[in-house]
Amino acid sequence: MNTTLKPGLWMLLFCILMLSACSASSEPSQPAAASSGESEAANPSLTKVKIQLKWVPQAQFAGIYAAKEKGFFAEEGIDAEIIPGGPDVVIEQQVVNGAADVGITGVDSLLVSRDNGLPLVSLAQISQKSSYRLIAKKSTGITSPAQMKGKKVSTWFGSQQFQVLAFMEKNGLDPKKDINLVKQGFTMDQFFNDQVDVATATIYNEYHVVLESGMKESDLDVFNIEDAGVGMLEDTLIAKKDWVDSNHEMAVKVTRAILKGWNYAIDHQDETVDIVMSHVTEGSTTREHQVTMLAEIAKLIRPEGFTEKQVGSFVQESFARTADIALKYGLIKKAANLNEALEKSVYEEAVK
Repeated sequence: MNTTLKPGLWMLLFCILMLSACSASSEPSQPAAASSGESEAANPSLTKVKIQLKWVPQAQFAGIYAAKEKGFFAEEGIDAEIIPGGPDVVIEQQVVNGAADVGITGVDSLLVSRDNGLPLVSLAQISQKSSYRLIAKKSTGITSPAQMKGKKVSTWFGSQQFQVLAFMEKNGLDPKKDINLVKQGFTMDQFFNDQVDVATATIYNEYHVVLESGMKESDLDVFNIEDAGVGMLEDTLIAKKDWVDSNHEMAVKVTRAILKGWNYAIDHQDETVDIVMSHVTEGSTTREHQVTMLAEIAKLIRPEGFTEKQVGSFVQESFARTADIALKYGLIKKAANLNEALEKSVYEEAVK
């Protein structure tokens, strides 16, 4: 039998084989198991919501990562895109410009932004206490705020220095005249190298960076800004006012998922640190540091006496103090209208 094919038949057979190969290669791979977060992203029926973090991935945002990984966003019909922040990211601008639907920022920054005309509101108050500490080495001899006079004091600039300025004023120091205020970098090198006498540290991050360097608590004098009565509320969940008005139900759902994520993170810290570590840049941190960070941040978000339903709540006294300090020390030009700044109905519906 003659098995030689004519050129036209060869071409037809070649096309059939190629079509078969393309069809086979286009079949989606079937992983053995997919995480809730992966399933969320793959579901076209979910509504995309962009969430802007105020800094790089770390346990400070553990509740948001937990909400995605454990499927809490998906349960609310949300495909959450978590956008990392960084030193050059202005969260308020990201939200106002529509690059993100919701974001995490400090209450002081929210009030300043509103004072400057940006139509932003808070959906829930994530942290309930100030994390700020001022630290000095014992070798400086600074054992009281009064002894900071004439010294180099470093803090972060932008929208983050306000608590430190208020602390100085509260203790009778003029931050413009009595101290040498130095811009603090995003490492503690200035403190380690004795370039400054007093540095700013959050209790969940920089303070433990110092301890992890080999210094002991007994080597330091620590000044707690919250205890000084000038603590300002920090991490808060924000959105653009018109977005909330047009997407009220979605705002409630996002808030509910994030609060559920935070309660899960606080109750399952070891597991949640693993989730966080899957998002951090390799070599940028250690698991041990993130364990400490989550343990400390949990105390700020669900402090002693708080129930799960109170996570994210608006404590009027704390907001009033924050707003009063902002006005008293010139951070805002006019008194903040907290009734307009806080979208209480979103939080209230989220925790029903």
